[in-house]
Amino acid sequence: MRSTVLKDISRLVVKLGTGVLTDSRKQPDLAQMEQLVAQVAAQRQTGREVVLVTSGAVGAGMGVLGFEARPKELAELQACAAVGQSRLMTTYENLFAKFGLHVAQALLTHDDLEHHERHLNARNTLVALLDRGVIPIINENDAVSWTELRFGDNDKLSALVASLLPADLLVILTTVDGVIEGFGTPAARLLSTIERIDDSVEGMAGGTLSATAVGGMTTKIQAAKIVTRSGIPLVIASGHKHTVLADILGGAEEGTIFIPQPSKLPGRKRWIAFFHHPKGTLYVDEGAKKALREKGRSLLPPGITRCEGDFAKDEVVRICDEYGTEFARGITRFHSVQIADRQLPREEVVHRDDLVIL
Repeated sequence: MRSTVLKDISRLVVKLGTGVLTDSRKQPDLAQMEQLVAQVAAQRQTGREVVLVTSGAVGAGMGVLGFEARPKELAELQACAAVGQSRLMTTYENLFAKFGLHVAQALLTHDDLEHHERHLNARNTLVALLDRGVIPIINENDAVSWTELRFGDNDKLSALVASLLPADLLVILTTVDGVIEGFGTPAARLLSTIERIDDSVEGMAGGTLSATAVGGMTTKIQAAKIVTRSGIPLVIASGHKHTVLADILGGAEEGTIFIPQPSKLPGRKRWIAFFHHPKGTLYVDEGAKKALREKGRSLLPPGITRCEGDFAKDEVVRICDEYGTEFARGITRFHSVQIADRQLPREEVVHRDDLVIL
């Protein structure tokens, strides 16, 4: 199955975590960055388009500014990011130049990807760079983006970038070999393939003890949910192995692969599903849930049992069943007061064209 999923990969997103980019002093690990850049360059030289999503800016800045652990104050985080980002990009530019490759920096916030015109513009810019053989290097705009520093992580950002393009494959390189079942026990084993993300898989994920990192395996599982629903495979593997990218793309049993859904979601549906902070929630009865999931219907007023949140017409909302489980997202055609007060004509609250089953 792995070799089938990974054949004909022409556009690749590679995410490099803080743990594989910095040393024990929280400084960029130049030798490690050199070998990672060499691997990315080798893939570019085979003709593949490669986008790099990098962590490490806050970590690099921490060392310069004398922080032993990731600061908790927003201004200090942003200061670390501002100092570290320029150092990080200078290092990448110099390393890729040895292979005759040019790089471009793209700093993104969630707002850039949520706003539809900016979303399309970001995609067009990245595609234009790829068309010219440039390697885009993407990071969150941590120096100004309080939301992403507080809630975000580059695992999610890499999944959104892969969905934005869309890519053929996302590879997250980290300090572990992949998803480990029974981590820390004598029975621990690497899971080579995950076909479905269920409660047992999510139960294997944990946070991180790193002084510089944000997420851990939990955020990588969340990233997997985004890309696999978009129709894109994800591989989580060790960034300390010097042939890891070539091995993955050669079909070797390297890391953990998450098998995607059979077809890619259309671009607008990906935008609705993954690039918004939903403004509210519509709870629906079992009949409406079945009609949406199994029959491809629109959401009508009689199926809505409850409305939560304060949202306007044309905003994205979560759609949950009676037990509170989110199973869809969509753009509502009415504002929350109309829905809550049942001031609705008998027409679609969320049209099927504006709805995505997750």
